Amino acid sequence: MGDARARLRDVAKVRIGAPRAPGRIRRALGARPVIAPIAEAWHLGVLLIGDDAVWATGSVLRAAEEARRGYTAESQRRRDEIRAMAFRGGFGEGETFHYDVEPIDAEHPGPLVRQGERIMVRWSPAGFLAPLDAYLDERIALARD
Repeated sequence: MGDARARLRDVAKVRIGAPRAPGRIRRALGARPVIAPIAEAWHLGVLLIGDDAVWATGSVLRAAEEARRGYTAESQRRRDEIRAMAFRGGFGEGETFHYDVEPIDAEHPGPLVRQGERIMVRWSPAGFLAPLDAYLDERIALARD
């Protein structure tokens, strides 16, 4: 991943957020949970590559100020709640953020699969495996354009 990070130096990163509950005193004063920034990474398809970690992509939304709306679906209401949590947590209006990401390591390889000496990536839940090197080359070329 070191080579990929070097080739991505000039590419903008996205921020990753995680839920954070207010402390006891702040909660008593009416503070609500937020999604706060925890890391920055380059988004390369099913992977988020940070300076010192790699995550499997989770969900992606844009932060937005809370607004009262009528909803036809509960899923819309939940997405808007998450957008507002991110805005309250420090993401800018309209800023894209990733959440529900999973760290990739030896015990939790996420979309990465070892086949003999090669590392492969599953680019979609039902997709075929592709060699990680070729996948990164293609995604980095797209990110740099």
